[in-house]
Amino acid sequence: MATPLSHPSPPPLRTVAVVGLGTMGTGITEVLAAAGRDVVGIDISEAQAARCVAALESSTARAVERGRLTDRQRADLLARVTTSTDLTAAAGADLVIEVAPESYEIKQQILAALDRIVRPETVLATGTNALSVTRLAAGSARPERVLGMHFFNPAPAMKLVEIVSSVLTAPAAVAAVTDLALDLGKEPVAVGDRPGFVADGLLFGYLNQAAAMYEANYASREDIDAAMRLGCGLPMGPLALLDLIGVDTARTVLEAMYAESGDRLHAPAPVLRQLSEAGLTGRKAGRGFYTYEAPGSGTVVRDALTPPEGASPATGRPVRSVGVAGSGTMASGIAEVFAKAGYEVVLAARSEEKARAAKGRIGKSLARSVDKGRMTAEAAAGALERVRPTGTYDDFADVDLAVEAVAEDLEVKRQLFATLDKVCRPGAVLATTTSSLPVVACARATSRPQDVIGMHFFNPAPAMKLVEVVRTVLTADDVHATVREVCGTIRKHAVDCGDRAGFIVNALLFPYLNNAIKMVQEHYASLDDIDAAMRLGGGYPMGPFELLDVVGLDVSLAIEKVLHREFRDPGLAPAPLLEHLVAAGCLGRKTGRGFREYAKR
Repeated sequence: MATPLSHPSPPPLRTVAVVGLGTMGTGITEVLAAAGRDVVGIDISEAQAARCVAALESSTARAVERGRLTDRQRADLLARVTTSTDLTAAAGADLVIEVAPESYEIKQQILAALDRIVRPETVLATGTNALSVTRLAAGSARPERVLGMHFFNPAPAMKLVEIVSSVLTAPAAVAAVTDLALDLGKEPVAVGDRPGFVADGLLFGYLNQAAAMYEANYASREDIDAAMRLGCGLPMGPLALLDLIGVDTARTVLEAMYAESGDRLHAPAPVLRQLSEAGLTGRKAGRGFYTYEAPGSGTVVRDALTPPEGASPATGRPVRSVGVAGSGTMASGIAEVFAKAGYEVVLAARSEEKARAAKGRIGKSLARSVDKGRMTAEAAAGALERVRPTGTYDDFADVDLAVEAVAEDLEVKRQLFATLDKVCRPGAVLATTTSSLPVVACARATSRPQDVIGMHFFNPAPAMKLVEVVRTVLTADDVHATVREVCGTIRKHAVDCGDRAGFIVNALLFPYLNNAIKMVQEHYASLDDIDAAMRLGGGYPMGPFELLDVVGLDVSLAIEKVLHREFRDPGLAPAPLLEHLVAAGCLGRKTGRGFREYAKR
């Protein structure tokens, strides 16, 4: 929940003017009218005002079809909205929300004109997500009545509203707008005035890094987007989201963030400038990172960068049996995935007892799938029968694919690969599930580095659809093709990436988590507000601090250190607060305390 604001009850804001009737202005108008407010929509373009009305008619008609509104409620909602091309139409408003283009000059002109039009007690809210609210307020004759009210797109669906105060804002204005947001059914989060506020402050750094990753030809746009959707449960990949937001808008936000922070992670990736200046600003232009059916359409169409359909040019090696090395959660999960897909699986651990315990976990997991109706009892029994536990790696002698899932320690993995090199037959593919260590270091521990590849599953392996397929500079084409084919057989979505720290998902996820910690460390926002902002404003399944406590703060710190060591970027240095918590033994849920405290089980 957002931090509650204590205040005397301010007078309600009954009449609201919305200045700027683009997508966001139209959405805000709908939200206000649906909550019983009288709304005056104002735009300098008569055509844009007409498009706003048409969009409202269309969206409310869909709501009637879906049973969310009655015909009478729809008629009342539409009757509460009037439009104008003249700013003086805002004269009687209790609140004016401007959502004009992200330009100081344009917004300051609007606020200055409103100063001369509206009543002294009227609250003026800017919908900016990039510009300084303080600077906009300072240019007004009534800076104490100016604040930020940052909705998220699409405004009718997104629950978050960031209420942005400057040092000049009167508490009564904040209270009135917060009460309005609650009455609109939104979750207001109180934040201070800095570029990006909370949600965009975290989101745009992540989007910028994804753009830079794409620009470096590290991975395809499709693989970057699929990795973040399937690996993190996000509703949309970062490059598709940049196209939706507008590449030019993202560049503006990042420029403002970089001017304030000086952090290289916020310096806009050059590809954002190139696309913006070419007019390839995303969906609204019909082309950005992707190509769309038409300007404004969300339907992606094939273009010159779309990967060809069909099989890899190389032919993979036949795989009938799989060896899985390890006895932990990840090893048993991977063994279960292969067994369910029909492979004969040798599950090897340091002792037969550990291997049998791992097989026992697989049995329990399969039983849960049967209980939930996801598979038949016969299929579960067959899968379990295909898993052979063993206490020796010698039993990998005949496997076609060996997958290691042992401790995330380079020396432990190197020793294991040296053993696999001796035990496995010539031509067997050797895969590591490392999430942060160099795959090539495992490969060089063998006499056949061309047969070694990364196959990074996500936890829990039976449920998570993503596998990052990590080629080293030495990996053979047919080994890569083999693993891609196997991923298809086990019904996982494979994405290709090179052998560098973090691969795709962790390289984008952990700097975002680190930046969230820095926000708390700097007392900019609370844990609860940041988590709420990212769940409600970014569509994340978990807030950053919920996720950090689940992953483990020690694991997170180790990955941050690897990223910082590899890329040498000061912005990737682990936040001191994270290091202090790990040093204190506060590692998250597994120890009962991390960023939050948990009840002992």
